[in-house]
Amino acid sequence: MIRILLTGGGTGGHIYPLIAVAEELRNIATEKNMNLTLRYFGAPGDFENILLANQIRVSRILSAKLRRYFDPRNLLDVPKFFMSLLQSLCKIFFYMPDVVFSKGGPGALAIVLAARFYRIPVMIHDSDAVPGLTNQISSKFAERVAISFEGAAEYVFGSIALTGNPIRRKLTEDIPEVETAKTILGFSHTKPLILFINGSQGATRVNDFILDTAKELLRDFQILHQTGTHHFEVVRKELEIAGRDFSEEEKQNYKIVPYFDDNIKTAYSAADVIVSRAGSGSIFEIAAFGKPSILIPLPEAADQPKNAYAYAHTGAAIIIESENLTPNILINELKKIISDPTRQEAMSEAARKFSKPGAAKMVAEEILKLV
Repeated sequence: MIRILLTGGGTGGHIYPLIAVAEELRNIATEKNMNLTLRYFGAPGDFENILLANQIRVSRILSAKLRRYFDPRNLLDVPKFFMSLLQSLCKIFFYMPDVVFSKGGPGALAIVLAARFYRIPVMIHDSDAVPGLTNQISSKFAERVAISFEGAAEYVFGSIALTGNPIRRKLTEDIPEVETAKTILGFSHTKPLILFINGSQGATRVNDFILDTAKELLRDFQILHQTGTHHFEVVRKELEIAGRDFSEEEKQNYKIVPYFDDNIKTAYSAADVIVSRAGSGSIFEIAAFGKPSILIPLPEAADQPKNAYAYAHTGAAIIIESENLTPNILINELKKIISDPTRQEAMSEAARKFSKPGAAKMVAEEILKLV
């Protein structure tokens, strides 16, 4: 029996790569006739049901966030960290995995330290151009470190592999054609579709900007707007008010959704251009679909500006900084892309070259080497 312990959380950027790697671990185990069990210890946030749906048993650990700056919440998080470390020591003792695989984030460091106490091999993966503090510390205790961006190597220690960011197989299998995807989503084939990706949590500022700019955007484009689960109802109510000035055609051409799960592949396929925050999960998924993109990194998310510039350097994306985000700038950039097929194809080709579709399998193989 091979026991693999997964940790990292509690955003989609941590959980979905864990699921992608878990799928590949199971595939390899089936091919090689291995008896494999997978468990998750940590703080899954809103994603516990998704882990359970993927047959990954969950044990919650207290989440303590590491901060590089003074914050009154540190007074609570410091004792919480030691409590989470004690929890981790107890839970790992009774499960005793062969390997721990960590994606970083709140709650993961305690698991890594407890694993090292028991001399259990640890592998970590970081998705960002600049690894988070948890993974920077964890890399000192890891046998193997996987990174998504080449420049991340200077921030971590140990034996490093450039793997890219793991993506679930189901996102890149059985992808509908562009026209079919637009039909499924209720859009016209004759007008460009702009997909706005606002992350699992959403950002109020970005949602408000899209709503305020919608009337101008709808003159030339159709809009599919992912709001984030926590903001969907607010956006829906605001859209009801703003939509009073929309024609029936404009109402048909603007759709909102709270969050995409597996059906995001239909949205990616249908989109002519994707406008997104610069989380690494979104960047690597956009790249996998070979779509031109405009990235709007959120300054309060420390990882996003670095991710955005590392990706844009390939020619696959355009960056609009938050302070420069105005309706005219966004619409002009969208028109430049849509009106120039040669540029569209060049951006798509750069995105496909950046994509690393075998990342999840590569990480899974590295984990099993440690068993």
